[in-house]
Amino acid sequence: MGEPASRRATYADVLAAPDHLIAEVIDGVLETQSRPASRHARAASVLGAELDPPFGRGRGGPGGWVILDEPELHLGADILVPDLAGWRRSRMPEIPDVAYFDLAPDWLAEVLSPGTQSKDRSRKLPIYRRECVAHVWLIDPLAQLLEVYRLDGDTYRLVAAHSDDAVIRAEPFDAIELSLGYLWQR
Repeated sequence: MGEPASRRATYADVLAAPDHLIAEVIDGVLETQSRPASRHARAASVLGAELDPPFGRGRGGPGGWVILDEPELHLGADILVPDLAGWRRSRMPEIPDVAYFDLAPDWLAEVLSPGTQSKDRSRKLPIYRRECVAHVWLIDPLAQLLEVYRLDGDTYRLVAAHSDDAVIRAEPFDAIELSLGYLWQR
């Protein structure tokens, strides 16, 4: 007789995780990690602060988006917590009063760190692809690099890579310029 099948992690496992950890379920496995380091947190915070006024509130930009920090996403059996996620208001006209979202976002950003980079690229990106997240940004604050991916059929296509202090326009938020240097400031 073979080994007994291991139990698939559930939302109850996420809820039972210590409060100081970020808990996710990826392919049935509970994954925990500590809160982000300062460079990681800075990049995510600054990016959200740059995008929300023109896209979330329509100040100096077209509006039409809901942008949230670290939303908990329940995508099938997977439970993921990207650093930032955005939904077009045409798909999510109001923010529901819920503990988690089961509607996949239209865009999201993962800020990479040495401890999460492999998981973000090889385990989470296929789930985002399966759920048809149209745009994914991978941000590496140590390398000072932003990679912009667009869903192209069944795969993500790298449409742009920007680095250092570049001033850029990046889809789906190309209606405004972003100065990447602010993401890397200490």
